[in-house]
Amino acid sequence: MSAAASPAGTGGAGRSVIAALGVVQILTWGSSFYLLTVLAGPISGDTGWPLQWIVGSLSVGLLVAGLVSPKVGALIDARGGRPVLVSGCALLACGLALLALAQGPAMFMLGWCIAGAGMAASLYDAAFAALGRLYGAGARRAITMLTLWGGFASTVCWPITAFLDAHLGWRATCLVYAGLHLAVSIPAVLAFMPAIASRAETGRPARGGPVVLGGPERISFLLMGGIVTLIGTIASAMSVQVLALLQSRGLSLAEAVAAGAFIGPSQVFARIIEQASGGRHHPLWTMIWAVALMGLGLVMLAAGFPIVAVALVAYGAGNGIFSIAKGTVPLAVLGAERYPVLAGRLARPALLAQALAPLGAAQLLAAWGAGAAFSALIGLWLAAAVLLGLLWRRV
Repeated sequence: MSAAASPAGTGGAGRSVIAALGVVQILTWGSSFYLLTVLAGPISGDTGWPLQWIVGSLSVGLLVAGLVSPKVGALIDARGGRPVLVSGCALLACGLALLALAQGPAMFMLGWCIAGAGMAASLYDAAFAALGRLYGAGARRAITMLTLWGGFASTVCWPITAFLDAHLGWRATCLVYAGLHLAVSIPAVLAFMPAIASRAETGRPARGGPVVLGGPERISFLLMGGIVTLIGTIASAMSVQVLALLQSRGLSLAEAVAAGAFIGPSQVFARIIEQASGGRHHPLWTMIWAVALMGLGLVMLAAGFPIVAVALVAYGAGNGIFSIAKGTVPLAVLGAERYPVLAGRLARPALLAQALAPLGAAQLLAAWGAGAAFSALIGLWLAAAVLLGLLWRRV
């Protein structure tokens, strides 16, 4: 396999675009996917709503994100990323405001439904598609650089969220994040994300229907969709249940938290190494290393490897560079012309699976224990590895 095309978008203007989108990614991830990690307990304690309902509302938001993601990809393809990302941040702001005003669990869930649509139009999948639309085949380096920013979302936002909750309460915290999207995220996109002429303005033919893939391309697309969905399921389950899984192996809560803290830095460090490679290898190699490292970490945890931090570093490094691979492999294999549309279609099953994965993992833990949960995760990983092997043979 030959190396990917030379990356674009890393000059002065390109760095400004990536920096602006990086700030947006920190705020959008921190105020959506990572929000309830800190606020679920305080919300339940203040309102008396069941904790399962509160956390489940985020899953409903992810389901909404999965349902609308193909439409998001199509809109980015037709109009460019700028208006879609602005709309996504606006929807997140509206959803967060509704969460702050919610007087009952139904209104709280409605807020997450609106926020879910915003997540589909503002998180990685939308941002990657926007960069693909902007830079074409040279978007790989821009995507890699953006994930470096996004890797700090929890590091930056968890302390901010905890501080705001302690001093202002959870409702005001949601309003502050809504205000940050209106005052920071939207202006950043408008100021630094270039407006792209629509298909009609550039003379590109309007798509009369969905993108249709031929036989070989369709098989590659389905293989990529399966890999992204399976690995996304593992990552979603681990993100919510990792502390419970570690405690089931005999660690105290403090020890589990300390060990789990290695995941975030290892993700960022692995992304730095990937960026330093300069795109000299095909992105499928990045996906291979990502899946291999995640599997190594899972197997070590399941086998009771005595140094838990080592297992979590391996898992975190794989998960970190998989975020890059899921954006760059479709770009390299299927081309830049249809990338925004296909990226939106790839995101749907992955987001739907991620919405359900934590609940499934919780059920396995409660009914059959950590052994069954680890066995299920390793089974999903083996299935992804088989699909990756099939994709390797086709590329």
